[in-house]
Amino acid sequence: MSSPARSSVIVPLIVGCAQFMHQFDGTMITTALPVMAASLKEDPLKLNLAITCYLLALAVFVPISGWMADRYGARRVFIAAMVVFTASSVLCGLSGSLAEIVLWRTIQGIGGAMMTPVGRVIVVKSVPRLEIVRAMTYVTFPAVVAPLVGPSVGGFIATYFSWPWIFFLNVPIGLAGLALVYAYVPNFREETVAPLDLRGFVLIGLAMAGLVFGFSALGRGALPTALTIASISIGAVCGAFYLAHATRTSDPIIDLSLLRIPTFAASIWGGGLFYMSTTAQVFLMALMLQVGFGYSAFHAGLMLLAGAIGSSVMRFTFRPMLQVLGFRRMLIYNGILAAAFLSACGLFTATTPLVVIVLVLFVAGYSRSTQFTAVQSLGYAEIPAEVMSRATSFSSMMQQLMQSFGVGLVALVVHVSTVLHGRDDVITAGDVSLGFFAIGLLSALSIVVFYLLPKSAGSELTGR
Repeated sequence: MSSPARSSVIVPLIVGCAQFMHQFDGTMITTALPVMAASLKEDPLKLNLAITCYLLALAVFVPISGWMADRYGARRVFIAAMVVFTASSVLCGLSGSLAEIVLWRTIQGIGGAMMTPVGRVIVVKSVPRLEIVRAMTYVTFPAVVAPLVGPSVGGFIATYFSWPWIFFLNVPIGLAGLALVYAYVPNFREETVAPLDLRGFVLIGLAMAGLVFGFSALGRGALPTALTIASISIGAVCGAFYLAHATRTSDPIIDLSLLRIPTFAASIWGGGLFYMSTTAQVFLMALMLQVGFGYSAFHAGLMLLAGAIGSSVMRFTFRPMLQVLGFRRMLIYNGILAAAFLSACGLFTATTPLVVIVLVLFVAGYSRSTQFTAVQSLGYAEIPAEVMSRATSFSSMMQQLMQSFGVGLVALVVHVSTVLHGRDDVITAGDVSLGFFAIGLLSALSIVVFYLLPKSAGSELTGR
């Protein structure tokens, strides 16, 4: 395979598989949490700390990933992240107590925080601008599919094997990934790198930790309401301090001046509204099938495979559609489709024919993967090469924040619905339906952002 082909296919696939490992691991654990809690003789709510601490580590360390890639070399940081993630996976599987698994999951989160954004830096710096769209279809496909297949695999392992194998599965993937990185991934390192914006890193880290922790707890009832509100408030205050700091420093760790670039701004604001629905859809669908319709965790996971198949089909149709429609029209038309089918999930009942549910999930998976790939690609259309790392850190941070907010928001919607109906925490399919309608509306609002784009938006990536 020629060098250009290798850069636009093999390198994105390697990065995509690393992202698959990161996303796959997280969704499998969510399904297996009750089994893990019983094995460790812990309350499932306490064991949820393992998920929360992982998310917090992601939130805190994603902003610094771009600077690390520029300072130490993207390939070197990516390798270190994979080693940390794989080694901590083994230690998670060997854990025999709550404290141990929380510790190793936190360290695993640090590896994951570096792996995803730095991997994208490698991809966008490896390929010519006209090949970014092709490369991003390889990168985003595994990341979108992982949350859809993770629940079924996690449920299968927890039911028929032993939960540590959820973590041990990362070992062969990680080792194979490391070998491929050494063989195929070039190293990129900026010649001149500004000193670390330490104050900005602390402020944005505290802001992200407070907001993600608060949003993750929103509507769950696992923590006192006062603590949740305090966490979100502290995060918001630190975020405000960071905004003031970023306007006074020449090299902020998260560069807000990038928002002056129209296509990047659209990927942040329009993409942010869309990202709220991505993780929330999986959360709501699992809740509806298991709590509302009485499916087992394994069978609910199998149903989500319809969305994974839809995402797979996207891989073959994305570029031809983009050539015909361009970014603006694709994001508008497909955004309408995505919002409609997200809302359609809220119309499911226990008597809805299985074939209808599967068809809706298939189209929802297809449209979601299409929109995700388009948004991720558009963000790089006008970004100068020297600030690619900063843009990737910014984009990854906002994706993490908005996905956390989306899950927290729908959890709150479901909780409020149960309270208003006088059922306390007894959830019905009708409560979950309201969550689907909420994320369908948020997804529809993103269309307004994309409508305001010029018709030529993203032409740098398509040559149209």
